[in-house]
Amino acid sequence: MVSGREKAYEFLKNTVLADPATQGGFISEQEIAERVGISRTPVREALLRLAAEELVQLVPKRGAYIAPITGKDLHDLMEMRGLLERFAAEKTLADDTVPLPAMRAALEKQTRLDSGETARFIELDTHFHTLLVEAAGNPILAKTYQTLRARQVRAGMVAMLRSGDRQKTVLAEHGAILDAFESGDVAAALAAIDDHLGTTLAIQLTS
Repeated sequence: MVSGREKAYEFLKNTVLADPATQGGFISEQEIAERVGISRTPVREALLRLAAEELVQLVPKRGAYIAPITGKDLHDLMEMRGLLERFAAEKTLADDTVPLPAMRAALEKQTRLDSGETARFIELDTHFHTLLVEAAGNPILAKTYQTLRARQVRAGMVAMLRSGDRQKTVLAEHGAILDAFESGDVAAALAAIDDHLGTTLAIQLTS
């Protein structure tokens, strides 16, 4: 059975923090408690956990603050993603463990989404990349990548809001990554990943 604290943590991390509109504001413990259907105590415990992960800031007498994502935050996130995803690409190609069918399936699901289904699109986007990292067969690597999820979702939503055709270009970039994997071309796969992450960062940094 999932505890109230875990329910609050998942809701805050995957729903509240993923919404760009919440940036720069404070979280209402009471509102979260009512939305999740629990008391305020597990919400407070979840916020302490999120603060330890540096996803919120606890301000005395004010509560939990969601700081806006800075340009440096975005750059650092993409730098870390690049390191982990490039390694995973090289490792899975060397070991012949690239999860092509699963990644193709994720891309196909993205393709079928309407332009207004942004949250679901970002969820599948994160899943697409996570499949690759997990296929590298290194649990520590996969766990490290998982810790980036909330930041990935927030950053992805920012990119979507700042580019009207981002959904279409993401599909093309994901397709290029898969084509490179299918051909077994390491250099092409790394270049496709770099292009995807670099384009995403450039859009995110657009004011």
